[in-house]
Amino acid sequence: MSKNTIVTILAVIGGIVVLGWALKLAIKLFVPLLLIGVGVAVYLAVKDNKRIGGPR
Repeated sequence: MSKNTIVTILAVIGGIVVLGWALKLAIKLFVPLLLIGVGVAVYLAVKDNKRIGGPR
């Protein structure tokens, strides 16, 4: 094996490790962001329903 092959294999392994770490972080942040998004959507829906006659 040449030096370039070893470097390529190590780079691929490192990329997989970093991708797995980023995916784990994204999954951990998904639930709170989803709850915040639902809360904002409910707030906007309730706020818009209070206007009788709509915007002028």
